[in-house]
Amino acid sequence: MTIIPSGAIAPPEPLAALAHHAWRIRRFALRMGEVQGQGYVGQALGWADVLAVAYCHAMQLDPGDPTWEGRDRFLLSHGHYAIALYAALLEAGVIAEDELDSYGADDSRLPMSGMATYTPGMEMSGGSLGQGLAIGVGMALGLRMKGNPAWVFNSMSDGELDEGATWEAAMSAAHHKLGNLIALVDLNKQQADGNSHEVLEFEPLVDKWQAFGWHVQRVDGNDLAAVLGAFDTAMAVAEARPRVILFDTLMGKGVDFLETREKNHFIRVEPHEWQAALTALDAHYDQGVH
Repeated sequence: MTIIPSGAIAPPEPLAALAHHAWRIRRFALRMGEVQGQGYVGQALGWADVLAVAYCHAMQLDPGDPTWEGRDRFLLSHGHYAIALYAALLEAGVIAEDELDSYGADDSRLPMSGMATYTPGMEMSGGSLGQGLAIGVGMALGLRMKGNPAWVFNSMSDGELDEGATWEAAMSAAHHKLGNLIALVDLNKQQADGNSHEVLEFEPLVDKWQAFGWHVQRVDGNDLAAVLGAFDTAMAVAEARPRVILFDTLMGKGVDFLETREKNHFIRVEPHEWQAALTALDAHYDQGVH
């Protein structure tokens, strides 16, 4: 795990270890989903590889002190992905596993949408999409002004590319040469209203982000080696400009019957299906299908 209260650089996590972290993040998400019987579980399964690399390789954090000034900041702009981030925070040791069963309950520190005032390690309250990148720009500017070398990672959905505020923030980040800002975009191609391309076409994304002055990569977000390489490349760019990684992901990754559901933006799963999902996920992991 990347636990570095001293601010030193951690050794890289082997790929097999990252696969283990990603599997556990998916398991935590499924277990929380079972508590409520529903939720944004498909996104959590698809985004788990990115979260594993972020929290278990790239980021510097102190699980015992989530507000440590030297920490890297992870903004969950798509606040409905809270279950995914809680799973990563559980794996990173920021949240204790005995809190898992409180997911979505009254007075829980794990509400169904991300709220910074409730959850340790949650840097912003998400809800209305398209806000995170603008917050990230301000945060990255502030850190630079204070001489703090911490990174700002903005995790966002492809639906947020429909928001004008996202592109205003993208333009501002390039103008201010924010080399400490990395946007992570989940291209799962689904929104609440349907296929992302049918709601509002946003391609060609690589060309658009490049035109806005960003360093751009596009990779398979469920290929751990590709995800790892993309993070390392983004953090090694010498130029003072923002970086974006576009991740093509599969909703429900690791659970066959969830991967193939026609609509799994918000999943309602029958009680008997939760154990079937865990069994399928474990079988994939045991077979080395990551």
